[in-house]
Amino acid sequence: MEEKKETPPPIIDQLKEYVETRIKLAKLQAIESTSTIAASMIADVALISCIVLAFIFASLTLAFYLGKLFGADWIGFGCVAIIYLIFALVVKANKQRIEKPIANEFIQKIFKL
Repeated sequence: MEEKKETPPPIIDQLKEYVETRIKLAKLQAIESTSTIAASMIADVALISCIVLAFIFASLTLAFYLGKLFGADWIGFGCVAIIYLIFALVVKANKQRIEKPIANEFIQKIFKL
């Protein structure tokens, strides 16, 4: 007598392939999202670093210019410090209005809206 090998119906094979394909797709989508977010964050950090450096050098330039204008470097640096103090107070007073757009931008980058 012949032994019959039981082969699963083709629909079960197709379902298994479908599930495997969906799992691979989910993994690839996760990798794409993660790499996009990481690249965006790295680019943002590089941009912010350049802006901070430019801001520091502009501050030093302004401080030395004001120091030369008033006849003493310490006066120029004091004026720049006062400007930053005023700026910090304005930022503190408007903290809620500043935080919301930054949080929204971060959320959009995460979810790619």
